[in-house]
Amino acid sequence: MPLFFALIPLLLTMIGFALIIGSVVPAPNMSLLPLSVGAPEISVWLLGFCSIGLVSYGVFSSAALPKAITWIGIGISGLSIVLSASPLIQLSGTIERANTAMNQAFGHNYLAQLDPQVRSSFRNQPFTIAEALRGIKIAKDPIRVQRQIEFAAPAGVPLRLNLYQPPTPGKYPAVIQIYGGAWRTGHADNNEKFSRYLASRGYVVVSIDYRHAPQYRFPAQLLDVQTAINYVQQQAKNWDIDPEKLAIIGRSAGGHLATLAAYQADAPAIKAVVSYYSPVDLTAGYSDPPIPDPIDSRQVMRDFLGGTPAELPELYRQASPGQLVHRQLPPTLLIYGGQDHLVESRFGQKLAKNLQSFGTTTIYIEIPWANHAFDEIFNGPSNQLALYYTERFLARSLS
Repeated sequence: MPLFFALIPLLLTMIGFALIIGSVVPAPNMSLLPLSVGAPEISVWLLGFCSIGLVSYGVFSSAALPKAITWIGIGISGLSIVLSASPLIQLSGTIERANTAMNQAFGHNYLAQLDPQVRSSFRNQPFTIAEALRGIKIAKDPIRVQRQIEFAAPAGVPLRLNLYQPPTPGKYPAVIQIYGGAWRTGHADNNEKFSRYLASRGYVVVSIDYRHAPQYRFPAQLLDVQTAINYVQQQAKNWDIDPEKLAIIGRSAGGHLATLAAYQADAPAIKAVVSYYSPVDLTAGYSDPPIPDPIDSRQVMRDFLGGTPAELPELYRQASPGQLVHRQLPPTLLIYGGQDHLVESRFGQKLAKNLQSFGTTTIYIEIPWANHAFDEIFNGPSNQLALYYTERFLARSLS
């Protein structure tokens, strides 16, 4: 057999292993971070690819190669299959823990208490291979979308939002969405698939903008979120929103701003908070940054706040949602990745315990294989899980 064909199994093995190793080894820099985030989220595809690589040793005889190299290749292929299957192996236990958390917070019959029409809109399973391969269906009927609506112009900076509404007029619960990006980047178009998904399920989604660091430092971002919340309330009738059913959701820096805004003593009537992998205690995060640290977390916080905790201890305290937990707060869903090396899950665990100690309805879900920004792969196993429980949490909290 020509050497070219004999090398095919080794080539497939090296490609598969290089891809899947990203889900195991923390990214040392920004260029490799997408691999760490994405590898576990395409695990179904990687599992198939690595299996083909292993089978190809039998299809394409490697007689032209030394036996030692052939057996090493087979061993690496087998290891790649195990690593790529890891999310699927851990699914059952993760789902069981998440179901337990939901039942403890809302009661075992919480779904039965919801409107049957609302229940019928839910996805039936936390994860399906079919959705991982073909994508998550949103809806047949087109939703209504308005973009670039200016809601404020602090310091002459125009702030805009996107409005996603269900297909037909009515009166719907609303979700204000805040993007992540280390408080330095992002725009209202972020998380478009999520916005469309919720709008197709009977929510008005308002995806908002805010001023960015380092040009604008805290509390500018919080003030912008508060302004957006007030604007949404003012526009409730015009936008088919039920003002009594308002939730807020954010990811990473956006989750930080969502919890920070909702937990303020003078916060408007937010009925539910959803936070994905967000910073909780900025002082602790600065003192104990992740290793490796591909985004330079300390520089990110200096850009956001204007200095170090030693220089600005009170500002760091004011900017930490965990420091605001001293009373009962709106129901909160926290979702973190067990392999997140930017915002470690231990911070989310601590916040959940503090919230529960003051009687706040709190659900903490940890996805053991997931990294930061796991939901960028919308049909991946992590986002399938997160979406499954987020829509149930919102339905129950806003019912």
